[in-house]
Amino acid sequence: VGDPNTGVAVYDTFRSSGSWFQVGGTSAATPIITAAIALAGTPTAKYPASKIYAHPGKFHDVTRGQNGTCSRWYVCHARKGYDGPTGIGTPNGLGGL
Repeated sequence: VGDPNTGVAVYDTFRSSGSWFQVGGTSAATPIITAAIALAGTPTAKYPASKIYAHPGKFHDVTRGQNGTCSRWYVCHARKGYDGPTGIGTPNGLGGL
């Protein structure tokens, strides 16, 4: 969902006419991941992100792609395992959350 050119279809119910449009990038990815985390239940108060990292095997590892260009490979390029642009990957349902 990170690419605005290949994003997801969204139906706008706010306007009275209602219409479909395409969004991608953080405008689509952030609410989708936020909703998945919310569905997973209440996180621990001390380390709220720890629940996400407790089950890395329940995520789809993103191993290809890049987030711009920069001299530090880790910051801009996806690779096997944890990396800067994709973290531990995308959740496989709520199993990883």
